[in-house]
Amino acid sequence: MRKLILFFAFIGIVNAYAQQRPKLVIGIVVDQMKTEYLYRFSDDFSANGFKRLMNNGYTFQNMHYNYMPTYTAPGHASIYTGATPSVHGIVGNEWFSRTLGKEMYCTDDASVSTIGNGTKEEGEMSPKNLQSTTITDELRMATNFKGKVIGLSIKDRGAILPAGHFANWAFWYSKTGAFVSSTFYGEKLPEWVTKFNDEKRYMAYINKGWDLYRPKSTYNESLVDDNPYEGLLYNSSAPVFPYNLKAMYEKNDAGVLRSTPFGNDLVAEFAMRTIEMEELGKDDVTDFLAVSFSSTDYVGHLLGPRSMELQDTYLRLDQTIADFLVYLDKKVGKDNYLLFLTADHAGAENVNFLKENKYNVRSVSPKDIRANLKDFSMKTFGADLILNYSSFNLFFNKETIKNKNLDLNVVKASFKTYLMSQDYVKRVYTEEEILDASGNDYFLNFIVKGYDVTQNGDLVILDKPGYIEYQGKGTSHGTPYSYDTHVPAIFYGWNVKKGESYDKKNITEIAPTLAQKLKIPFPNGTEANVLEEVLKN
Repeated sequence: MRKLILFFAFIGIVNAYAQQRPKLVIGIVVDQMKTEYLYRFSDDFSANGFKRLMNNGYTFQNMHYNYMPTYTAPGHASIYTGATPSVHGIVGNEWFSRTLGKEMYCTDDASVSTIGNGTKEEGEMSPKNLQSTTITDELRMATNFKGKVIGLSIKDRGAILPAGHFANWAFWYSKTGAFVSSTFYGEKLPEWVTKFNDEKRYMAYINKGWDLYRPKSTYNESLVDDNPYEGLLYNSSAPVFPYNLKAMYEKNDAGVLRSTPFGNDLVAEFAMRTIEMEELGKDDVTDFLAVSFSSTDYVGHLLGPRSMELQDTYLRLDQTIADFLVYLDKKVGKDNYLLFLTADHAGAENVNFLKENKYNVRSVSPKDIRANLKDFSMKTFGADLILNYSSFNLFFNKETIKNKNLDLNVVKASFKTYLMSQDYVKRVYTEEEILDASGNDYFLNFIVKGYDVTQNGDLVILDKPGYIEYQGKGTSHGTPYSYDTHVPAIFYGWNVKKGESYDKKNITEIAPTLAQKLKIPFPNGTEANVLEEVLKN
């Protein structure tokens, strides 16, 4: 009998490894998540959410972004393409395009329109600005378009860019409270999505309001509830619990849910409904569900990394992930899905918090930077030579420079000298320096990988560590410093051994690793460096 049991156990193991691909891949991106949160809040996490992933999966403790700017759209694109903005072309959330001579949004597409109960602008979106393929694209092609790919998020860019060019669907949240899409994906929403929207599940969260998830004493990893580093949620009188979301909703719209933990909860509900109604993971052809939890970013920006609100958001997200894993075990099967969790960027400490603790830094208003650049231009050249300053990029008006008979190289050198005299500036690089980079300059390497010559500026500015081009409340991100680049990366599930690594890894290694694990082609822009640790069964 013992030999028979061992024989059947052996056959089970052989069959498991003979299965070349999992039934379902789930990609989870937590917007603005610092690796630190896994540990700062760990005493208050359950055993079944983040801890289950870490204790039973493979954790990369030293995962980093390898380019600048560290923003949401480039982050999602880089995770899924295995490439940096210099290759995939998503150089910001929105940016001034040198080629077009105007501002553009990462997923703008005027050729498509909204489907579902959203505004006109909310659905004029597609992945057309993404210049390389994604791991989800490669899966679609490798399965002869039989494997389904669907992207979900509160943010349009968090759904569209991971889902890639060939996705069956991407859905994102409208300020009407509905999940919408665009005609890029279909002529009308699937009936089950319309039914989900008709249930108005967001209202249950709004009616309940936002109070602490745990007793107040739990939040001893955060600052006091009312502190000077927090912004106000929809003009509330003070940044303190409880929050009356119903009153905020009545004065605004259902978009208020985005800046609460319940945006994540609603996305998780929608993800589970998607798996059920689209029958993801039901057959032997691998499907892919890309989920992005955005509310962590909204809360972080407004209230900062040391607010009780942010800690509450992560405690609730921990439970949301725990519930989602239980659902996956039941619906797809514990050994049938491969899941990874990471973040699109991390985030800085609040600059005023640092300053009041004797770190000599400050917040720098982008509006003031533009005004000062214009003032310098007028005094030095007798004209405003600035076409645009945004996302650390400075663009010159070449037509004005030509009409004034000025030498562009002289203009660049003058502005570079001026900028280097500012207390917040660490380095300034010209387009020529970026394109001729030797690889020896640590910071320049980040800028090179984030620079698209057809879209970026004539000068790129690197601020000093700790400085933020942002308001004094909450926080922001975008730099090549570790507080913006260091993110969690956990693989869990199908054919993933338990373990951890402390070697430095790059975010662009996730997509090619998935390609190798799934035995499909690499995304076409990737350098194809892989995380060998999760390829070894």
